[in-house]
Formats: sequence, structure tokens, C-alpha cells
Amino acid sequence: MTRKPLDFFRAPVAAITDLTPSFRRFTFRDAALASYGDPGFDQRVKVLFPTETASIDDMPTGDDWYDRWRALPVEARPVMRTYTTRAVRAAAGEVDIDMVAHDVVGPASAWIAGARVGDEVLILAPTTAHTGVNYGIDFVPPADTDAILLAGDETAAPAIAVILEQLPPEARGTVVLEVPSTGDLGYLPRHPGFDLMLAARTSETERHAHLVAAVEQAAARLAPAGVGAEVEEIDVDTDILWEVPRTAKGGAALKRAPLYAWLAGEASAIKTLRRHLVGTVGVDRRAVAFMGYWRLGRSEN
Repeated sequence: MTRKPLDFFRAPVAAITDLTPSFRRFTFRDAALASYGDPGFDQRVKVLFPTETASIDDMPTGDDWYDRWRALPVEARPVMRTYTTRAVRAAAGEVDIDMVAHDVVGPASAWIAGARVGDEVLILAPTTAHTGVNYGIDFVPPADTDAILLAGDETAAPAIAVILEQLPPEARGTVVLEVPSTGDLGYLPRHPGFDLMLAARTSETERHAHLVAAVEQAAARLAPAGVGAEVEEIDVDTDILWEVPRTAKGGAALKRAPLYAWLAGEASAIKTLRRHLVGTVGVDRRAVAFMGYWRLGRSEN
């Protein structure tokens, strides 16, 4: 069967590995996963979870799948969440996706907490037939940059991990990461050119405290003196905070930048960081990618 450039994969769980208290790796294995694409870096995919009222067999998978999914009654929809492809082993038909395991607050976290080998999900991902621009990759740095700043909360950690593994050894920069517990601090791989500014939050009231303070410190060290620009304010309660500067053909927006920043996580924190980097420090907004893809107290699809 010829695969489309983007397709749904039925993915049975072959193994579950608790990497840290908060990071759980799901290894999916199936012969069809041999055609699962791996464009690299922070490749976004959609995972469809079954619920008590909706099976993954209820998921529309045609070209108009999204409209048909939206048209279903809420209780009849499989739950959809965004994740990063952590690894692909095509010869073995295996795909790894790392997910954050936390208190059960909805159907996705319930599946993560209770999944067993043999359980199945659907994954919407690029295939090996994919060519051209892949807009599921948001790490698009200039070809020439002095430093890279990667920053986020635990939901961004798998993407940061893949980026660190795939950057060349001569790349230089800083990672700022905030995680739920001290046991999670060892999750990231090490890169010879990157400093790690990692911290576990002490409580929910301190959420984002390390993330914001450490990014400010890193920017003061990495970014050249500049003139701040007026930043368009975005209401994260009603609008999506997401901007990835790139050319029409998908390449980096700039040929060169002294600093490239990639920011991902909870929307209110990313809004604060974007305002600081662009509005206060003066980093060229064409060299700042920011993805505020979830909001405290709300479900994300």
C-alpha cells in the first residue's frame, strides 16, 4: 500500500519504560511503522487515545479527518494530543514517544497512567513518502548562529532531547528546563556545547519561576545588546501563541543571527519569555520560535 505523506498509524504498545518519575517512554511496534517518517529535530505528531466512550476505531482517517472528527459529539471523539517523535527504528517497525506521567486529570493522562503492553493508539505522523517542507518541525535555526537557547517546561523536554542529540558537536548554547521533580533532572542527554540550567519546581505556586529567571540570565549572557521592539500582545486565554519564523519554502527566516531561541511550553510562561527576549533584550523576532501549546487548567488537542 502506498502511504500518503501524512498518515495514521495504528500503534500497539510493545514496551513501557519509566525513565524518571515524570517521563514514561512508550515503544510502539508494528510492521506498518516501518514507513513512519523521521524528519528529525522536534517533529510534532498527533496521538489519538481511546476513551471510555470512544474507540480509536471511531476515528475518521480520510483526507477530511479533522472536520469529521470535530463534527463528532465530544463523547464520541478519541482524545487527540501533541507529542514529539523521540526515536524511529524503521527496520524493527518501532517508534518511541516519551510522555509526561502526572496526576490523572483527563483521558490522555488516564491512558498514560494505566496503559499496558498490547494497548493501542493512533499516531498521525509523516511517512517515508513525505518530501518537501515539513511544518511539523519548529526548530528552524539560521545556518549561521553563535548560540542557541532552548527553553521550556517538562512538556518540551522530549523535543529538546531530540534537538540536542541531532545538533552537530560544534553547536553552542544553553538549555533552560523546568521539571516537576528532582528525579527528572537527569532526563536530558548531554551535548558538549550546551550548558544546562535545570531545576525542579518546589510547588505549583512556583511554576515557571525557574524557567523565566533562568532564560533572563541566559539571554543576558548570550544575546548581544539590542534595541527592544514593541511586541504584539496575545491573549493566551483566547488565541494560540505560536510563531515559527521561516521562509515560504520552509527554511530559516534569517541567514545569520547571533542568537536563535526556541521556546515551548505553557502559554503564559512562553508569552512572558517572548516579551522579554524580543521586547526587552532586543532579539530579532525572526530568530525566536515560540510555541505556547497548552494552558493551565485546559485541555489541548
